[in-house]
Amino acid sequence: NALKVAKYLAAHDMVEWVNYAGLEGDKYFELAKKVVAGKPSAILSFGIKGGEANGAKFIDALLMIKRLVNIGDAKSLACHPASTTHRQLNDEELKSAGVSREMVRISVGIEHIDDIIADVEQALAAAK
Repeated sequence: NALKVAKYLAAHDMVEWVNYAGLEGDKYFELAKKVVAGKPSAILSFGIKGGEANGAKFIDALLMIKRLVNIGDAKSLACHPASTTHRQLNDEELKSAGVSREMVRISVGIEHIDDIIADVEQALAAAK
């Protein structure tokens, strides 16, 4: 499921970038092939066009995917670190922590992939 979501996001015009080690071209793709037999975790992050405001809109628009900051659950979870877990940090501190204002993190669950993609799709549309 995570790879399908990563590929969907990488092709979407509202998305600036995608970080997922299972996605060919990712800086950790080759390492993931060696270390985890090409089967990285279900966690990915992406940059939404429009920065922090659109990141928050995306999160608020999710219907099925839960808006939680924990990771690794069987259900899909998402968070916008710049407005939640890292909201107290300034731009320099965010950069040092590896967080950007447009970053959204998703822990992809075991729901049917069509349902996950549909929720991501409608949330991206709502964030425009």
